[in-house]
Amino acid sequence: MTTADRLAMPLGEAMFTQRAIRRLKPDPIPDEVMHDIMEAAIRAPNGGNTQQWHFIVLKDPEKRKQMGELYHEAWWAKRKDQGIMGPEDIPPGKNSQRSAMRLANEFGDAPVMVFICALAKGGANGIIPSSQNLLLAARAHGVGGTIATLHEVVDERVKKLLNIPETAEIVYCMPLGYPRGEFGSVTRKPLEEVCGLDSWDVPYK
Repeated sequence: MTTADRLAMPLGEAMFTQRAIRRLKPDPIPDEVMHDIMEAAIRAPNGGNTQQWHFIVLKDPEKRKQMGELYHEAWWAKRKDQGIMGPEDIPPGKNSQRSAMRLANEFGDAPVMVFICALAKGGANGIIPSSQNLLLAARAHGVGGTIATLHEVVDERVKKLLNIPETAEIVYCMPLGYPRGEFGSVTRKPLEEVCGLDSWDVPYK
């Protein structure tokens, strides 16, 4: 049986039940499942099929712990750039931001982290589709995750930890695991509010 055969969940189901999963169980992800996920990631379209990407699947417990500390620092560095100095500065009702804050506290507990890197700085656009392939394949296996980014304050240390060349760019770091919670539909604005027909101001219905 091939990877494609094992990713048998209908595409519509995967797309319409996929959501950002930030609460993850510590249970390990089987090697064969991670292999399927990464095989799907490298099947993504990319400019001229030049495949200007490199992926790192991080499972080592000590490195994951260190990465958790670095991600926590990076997350708060980004908040400080926005004028948010601590949890008390997050406005009431900003549940998604509080969920992201919890992820920052628990990032090191994710059983697997995947780093999606561009071979050269400024090459992110050519590899972004791989992240969606990765998440859809993960969904087909019942694995959750979310797209996360770092901050320049930790960039050099993360590269040193993972032996990433200075010439490369870390585009995303994605925690993966089985969800503490459920997949399911997400709330989105109506299509006509976010999509135009032939013009910005003509709603697509």
